[in-house]
Amino acid sequence: MDRVDIIVTCRLGMEKIVASYIKDIETGVEILPAPFNFMGLILVAGSRDRYRLADEIKRSVPEVEKIYIVDAIAKSDIQSIVDAVKRVVQGAINPNESFAVRTVRRGRHSFTSIDVNIAVGSIVKDVTGARVDLDNPDKVVFIQIIQDYAYISIVPGKEIIRKMKPYKFPMYKLFRRFVVVHEPYLGPEDASYTMGVRIGREVQTYEVGELVVAPIGSVDAYSMYHFLRGLFEGIESRYDIQRKSYGREVHRVRVSIQDMYQFIRSHMGEPIIVFEPEGEPISKLANEVSEFIVKSVKAGKKIYMMIGAREGIPTGLFRYASYVLDIAPGIVISTDYALASALIAITTVLHEKLSLEREEIEKTLDTS
Repeated sequence: MDRVDIIVTCRLGMEKIVASYIKDIETGVEILPAPFNFMGLILVAGSRDRYRLADEIKRSVPEVEKIYIVDAIAKSDIQSIVDAVKRVVQGAINPNESFAVRTVRRGRHSFTSIDVNIAVGSIVKDVTGARVDLDNPDKVVFIQIIQDYAYISIVPGKEIIRKMKPYKFPMYKLFRRFVVVHEPYLGPEDASYTMGVRIGREVQTYEVGELVVAPIGSVDAYSMYHFLRGLFEGIESRYDIQRKSYGREVHRVRVSIQDMYQFIRSHMGEPIIVFEPEGEPISKLANEVSEFIVKSVKAGKKIYMMIGAREGIPTGLFRYASYVLDIAPGIVISTDYALASALIAITTVLHEKLSLEREEIEKTLDTS
């Protein structure tokens, strides 16, 4: 379509439903759901007041995820897009503001989205004098290319939903300094294997630095084999997903085995946190624990987190722990959720402090 007022996105398969709701808001508009069979997309044209219509859609159609008011339309070649952007950014982006360019292509073209971003970013900078900020821009020049046409929208940066906001600390950087000491779940073949898979996916999800499988004394080798088989399958399956979908380097969790008592003997005096119901509520010691972890990290130390399974961490080892913490008083957490629960609890008590000291801590983590 060479005349579009608004572009709307929704969950795949809901295009016609959303289109019908928009028609109820303003009769007479032309609506094209799933243009060229591109699912999750609706084009709206012929509105009497595109701004009023966009506001009304935001208020009354929860099925809609994103709404873009189209400020300019161009042919789907880079020079035409640059020329159109040059016209619309004047006065829309001020010299004292920051901006970013986002391009989404649908269909086949002789150029990439990155090619468009570079060309458009250069002209926006030249025309407006604004600076580029890819992480937290004041304005975003959003370009949606659909087959033969490019639709250009200038969107306030605050309207772009991000997973990582500037005040959020990337916890995976800290978790790489954690060593999880986990008692293996040993029992029937299928149970050991299944629990191994779940724990493997857990440790890889959080990208902890290392997992130490720590049996207590002599254990059945056959059960341990099936636990380890599941563990490595869980790690690999999650790692493959992360590597394909994350826009950053992913750490594959290292795995070692050491008897739990020998592990304690090897690490006496180091930062050790045991998670067991006999401990103090983590909420009671939140400030103290967060200070302890941050201080240890700044000193270049690893944090050892001990998680039990069927037997739990032997109480005699509590004497050698820096802290023994209960993350859910009165609740018995199953083995496959124990580690995730512990790491989420640690994140909750730590995150604010990490955010306040982000620059210093990230520098320590990146150089260690």
